[in-house]
Amino acid sequence: MIKQKDYLIFTFTIILTTLGFAQEPINQFDKNGKRHGLWTKNYHKTDQKRYEGNFNHGKEIDTFNYYTLSNGKSVLGATKVFNANDSIAIVTFYTSAKKVISEGKMNGKRYIGQWTYFHKNSSAKMIVEHYNDEGKLDGERTVFYKNGNLAEHTLYKDGELNGESKWFSEDNKLLRKSLYNNDQLNGKTINYDADGNVTSEGDFTNDQKSGIWKYYNAGEITKEVDHTSQKVIKKYK
Repeated sequence: MIKQKDYLIFTFTIILTTLGFAQEPINQFDKNGKRHGLWTKNYHKTDQKRYEGNFNHGKEIDTFNYYTLSNGKSVLGATKVFNANDSIAIVTFYTSAKKVISEGKMNGKRYIGQWTYFHKNSSAKMIVEHYNDEGKLDGERTVFYKNGNLAEHTLYKDGELNGESKWFSEDNKLLRKSLYNNDQLNGKTINYDADGNVTSEGDFTNDQKSGIWKYYNAGEITKEVDHTSQKVIKKYK
């Protein structure tokens, strides 16, 4: 007669054996040599995971987890959520403490659409920027202080600065506004002090000061300089 203890051990062994046989095989290929099912990979010569995710006949599907090594241990560094229709994935990057660093979309290795970056150990937005389908900055790019106030607003076209850019102090005072064309300063720039007074104004041509610039102190003009010839043309008392 089987004792109760022996019976429990026998039953538990059967369950473990059944579960072992039922485990999904990993790193398999379909008949066409394409990755299929669950795939996982460790860092070289370690038992620490590098990534894991599922393929459907060579196509990534659902959630892929990517890991970084921290003190010799794998910690989640990023997730990519794929769909069945294309190669676009919703991506989130994490710190080792599981705080979100940034989030957006990728098509292969290219950033596309809106990307949001967060201040360290905070849910406060730090940068919001936009990419075109070629992975180049395109449209608005905004930078924020941790208090939520706008620090910088710029415009991009096909990866290059184009249009008016503005910079602000942490208490929301305009410090500078400039015009860009083809990724270079071209056009008028105005600089301001903390009280909102103009400190200097003039034009840039291909990132170089050009023409006549006016300089101020406490709102009063002090001099005019021709930056084409680099000569002071007028001083004011």
